[in-house]
Amino acid sequence: MTLSHAIPDNDRPPPVRAVFSAVTWKEIAYLVSNLPLAVVGFVYAVVMVSTAGGLSVTAIGVPLLACGLYLSRQWGRLDRARARGLLGVRVDEPTPIPGPKRSGGFFPWLWTSIKDPVGWRTVLYQLIRLPWGVLTFTVALTGLFVLWPVLPYLVRLMANVDRAMVRGLLSPSDDLERRIAELESDRGVVVDTAAADLRRIERDLHDGAQARLVALAMGLGLAKEKLLEDPEGAAAMVDEAHGEVKLALQELRDLARGIHPAVLTDRGLDAALSSVAARCVVPVKVVVDLPGARPAEAFEGIAYFVVSELLQNVSKHAGPGARGATVEVWRAGARLMLRVSDDGRGGASADGGSGLAGLAERLGAVDGVLVVDSPSGAGTVVTAELPWRDRG
Repeated sequence: MTLSHAIPDNDRPPPVRAVFSAVTWKEIAYLVSNLPLAVVGFVYAVVMVSTAGGLSVTAIGVPLLACGLYLSRQWGRLDRARARGLLGVRVDEPTPIPGPKRSGGFFPWLWTSIKDPVGWRTVLYQLIRLPWGVLTFTVALTGLFVLWPVLPYLVRLMANVDRAMVRGLLSPSDDLERRIAELESDRGVVVDTAAADLRRIERDLHDGAQARLVALAMGLGLAKEKLLEDPEGAAAMVDEAHGEVKLALQELRDLARGIHPAVLTDRGLDAALSSVAARCVVPVKVVVDLPGARPAEAFEGIAYFVVSELLQNVSKHAGPGARGATVEVWRAGARLMLRVSDDGRGGASADGGSGLAGLAERLGAVDGVLVVDSPSGAGTVVTAELPWRDRG
């Protein structure tokens, strides 16, 4: 995913007018304030680089350079805030550098800090800003007295140069920074999903099998007490307890099947999805085209879960007019493709709060994609993509 430096429509300033607008006055304030901040930034960058370079032969030179680049990052934060407030430039904040504990120790953190592209681009920004700050300060200040008829146009031209410099030098490191932000978001989704699954398993155990086993223990205790004085009643209670055991075993099997069914491990997606399709309320045709290959266990489990959830949606929401559904699984290059379609009433949506939205978040956490095509009255087609990883 590429971070574009094109100017978004909502970031574009309004057209220039002869009468100074509020946007023009903000741009003038930005250009006039360039000089004092540029002087401070230039002096800091020169002193920092020269001092750290001169002391690089000693033990403190490299840590001093790392600290200097860190402070340059903070200076870049100030400049981004100023550009956001006065020029309307919206630039994402770069991802912070992890501390020594998260980086694996002091020396890995030191190396990461020294090669930080955001810090070095901020230093470059501070160095080239001084001559530009002198020019913008001079033109903006003197233009208020001698060039005011054309000053709005000059101000807009110089402000656009400033906008380009901020976007080019103070923005995150394009693909890498955006990818890090995506991975951090996906990590949160994975953690939340795992916690939700654990809560679901705990709830199912507590409300299902555990409750039955408690009732079973109580029934067997009563049967034991009646064994001598009422053998027939005790036998009836034991028979009832036997039925409870069967139900508890069935609930445990269903719970285990929902976590990771044995048939998936032993025989793969074809057999596992056929088993799921057999429990659907409408006839389901399963087509798995993975000749001689199985994806990695984690992605195979995700694919099974996605298809199971989609077939449950077919059972619940396809409507009485649905005559059948189809499950297709195939490999397309480095992607594992899944498609579940039905001829029901349609109208499904992946908007926030729906079950399909939850599936989309789970797939997004592993670089997957979920696409829903469900016109009202014309059935539903849900296509999912997962990365392909070879097993083992």
